[in-house]
Amino acid sequence: MGTVVITGVILQGLLYGIMVLGVYISFRVLDFPDLTVDGSFTLGAGTAAILIASGVNPFLATLAAPLAGCAAGAVTGILHSFFGITPLLAGILTMTGLYSVNLRVMGVPNLPLMRKEIIFDCLPAAGLSNQAVQLLSSLVVVIFCIFMLYLFLNTEYGQAMRGTGDNEAMMRSVGVDTRKMKVAGLALSNALVAFSGAMIAQYQRFADISMGIGMIIAGLASVIVGEVLLGVNSIRGKLCAVVIGSIVYRFVIALVLQLNFIRVTDLKLFTAILVILALIAPRLKEGYNRRAAGKNNGSKQPARG
Repeated sequence: MGTVVITGVILQGLLYGIMVLGVYISFRVLDFPDLTVDGSFTLGAGTAAILIASGVNPFLATLAAPLAGCAAGAVTGILHSFFGITPLLAGILTMTGLYSVNLRVMGVPNLPLMRKEIIFDCLPAAGLSNQAVQLLSSLVVVIFCIFMLYLFLNTEYGQAMRGTGDNEAMMRSVGVDTRKMKVAGLALSNALVAFSGAMIAQYQRFADISMGIGMIIAGLASVIVGEVLLGVNSIRGKLCAVVIGSIVYRFVIALVLQLNFIRVTDLKLFTAILVILALIAPRLKEGYNRRAAGKNNGSKQPARG
C-alpha cells in the first residue's frame, strides 16, 4: 500500500474510532448490546450534512450531530430502563424508527456535499496538504475525546456508571439510580457515534441513508481487536486500545481488499466472521488447555498391574 493509501486508512480509523469509543461505552462500560448505533451513526451524518447544505457553519453543524445522537440513545435507555423492554429489542425499535427519522432529516436518501464548505476546509493549512490537515485535526479530536472520557469515567458519576455495568444490583443497594445511569450512558455512547457519523459524512462529502448498516459489528470488531492486541486493564489504556483497534481493523479491511482475498460485497460477512472468531477464540483456547491438561494428567498416572 502506498503512503497516500496508508494515510487514508489511518484517517478513517481515527474518524471511525470516535464511533468505537461510543460502542465501548455501551458494550463494555454498561454491558448493554445497543443496536441503536446503526441508526444514530446515520442520524449524525444526516444532521450535519443537511445543516451544511443549508448554509450553516460546519462547526455548528458538526456540534448539532452529537446532540441528535444523544436524544436517540436516551430513547433506547428510556425504553429499557423505564418501560422494561429488553436491551436488544429497545435498540432494534429505536434503530428501526431512526430509519424514517433519518429520511425526514435528510430529505433524500443520498445528500452530496461536493460544493459545500466542510469542517476540514475551515482549518488552517499551514502549508500542509489537505490529507495531512485532515489527519492531524482528526488525531487532535480523538485525543480530546479519549481525554474527556477518561476524566469523566474517573469522576464519582462515571464510576457509578461503570459500577452499573459491572454489578447493577449492588449499585442499586447503595442508592444509585441505575435506570438514569443507563439512560445517561446510552445518550453519551450515541452522541459519540453520531459525532463520528458527522465527521465521516464530511470526510467522504456525502451522507447516505444506508451508511450506518453494520456499524455496530464494525465497532465491536474494533473493540475486540484493540483489547486482544494491547491487553491493557486501565481505563485510559482501554480507551486508547479501542481506537488503535479501529485503525488496525481498517488496515485489515484495506489489505484484504487490495490482495483480492474478498470482494467489496463480502465486507459485512468478513467483519461478522472476524467478530465471531474473536469472541469464540478464548473459549476454544480454554477447551484446548483443558484437554491438554487432561492428557498430561493421564500420562502421569502410574501403570496398574
